Amino acid sequence: MFRLLNIEFHKLKHNKASRVLSIIYFGLLTSIALIAAIKFNIGTFKLHLAEQGIFNFPYIWHFNTFTASIFKFFLLLVIVSMMANEYSYKTLKQNLIDGLSKKEFILSKFYAVVTFAFISTIFVFIVSIVLGLIYSDFNELSIIFSDLEYLVAFFVKLVGFFSFGLFLGILIKRSAFAVGAMIVWYLTEWLIYGILGWKVVSNWNTAQSIKNFLPLESMQNLIIEPGSRLGAVKSIASQIGQNFTKDYSVSFTNILIVLAWSGIFIYASFILLKKRDL
Repeated sequence: MFRLLNIEFHKLKHNKASRVLSIIYFGLLTSIALIAAIKFNIGTFKLHLAEQGIFNFPYIWHFNTFTASIFKFFLLLVIVSMMANEYSYKTLKQNLIDGLSKKEFILSKFYAVVTFAFISTIFVFIVSIVLGLIYSDFNELSIIFSDLEYLVAFFVKLVGFFSFGLFLGILIKRSAFAVGAMIVWYLTEWLIYGILGWKVVSNWNTAQSIKNFLPLESMQNLIIEPGSRLGAVKSIASQIGQNFTKDYSVSFTNILIVLAWSGIFIYASFILLKKRDL
C-alpha cells in the first residue's frame, strides 16, 4: 500500500496545478475560522456569528463538516486532473511497462482518494477542536466528543465523491469534461426524480425515496444542512409559526449506500481500465 501511495504522491508533488488546488482547498478549510470574525451591525441590530452558538460543542461537528464539504470540488479537480495527466503524459502506460498491474494502478488511485479524505477529516477535526475550545459555551469532555459521527459521515462522503470523480476521470480522460459530467449527472438525478414523481410513480415522496439511492443524492443526505438546527433560527421560526421537523442525525443506511457506490465506482474503474486498449 505504501509503495503505491508513494508513487501517487511523487506524481502529485511534481504537478504544480495539483499542489495549488490542494493548498487552496486546505486554506479554505482553515478559513472556516474566519466565520467567527463576521459581525453585522445594522442600526441597533448587532449580530456576531460566533456568539450565535455555531461553534458550540457538539453542534460544531455538524456545522463544520457541512461547511467543509462544500469545498470538496477543489480536491475533485485534483483527482480528475490526476487521471487526465496519466493519459496526457503517458505515465499510465509507462507504469504498466515498468511492472505495475492495472489492479495495482487502480488501488494506488483509491489509496490516494482515501488518504485525501482522511487528511481532510483530521484537518476539520483539528480546526473544530480549536474553534470549539475558544468559543463553545460547553467544554465538558462528554459534550465535546459527542456527535463525532458527523466526522465519519464527512469521511465517507469524500471517499464516495472522489471515487465518482476517479471513475469519470478514467472514463472521459479529460479533467474539464469529467467535472462537467459530474454536473450533468447531478442534473440527471433531478430529472429522474421529476420523471418518477410526475409520470412513473406519481408520488413525490416515493420519488424522493428512490432518489435517495442515487450516488450524489445519497452523499448529500449524509450531512443534512445544520442552519435550521441552530437555536436562534428555531426561535425565529417559532415566532412566525414555523417548526422544523428534520432528522439531523447521521443515517447508517446512507453510509452503507455511499460505501456501496464507492465500491461500484472503484470496481467499474478497474473493469474500464482492464478492457481499454492503452
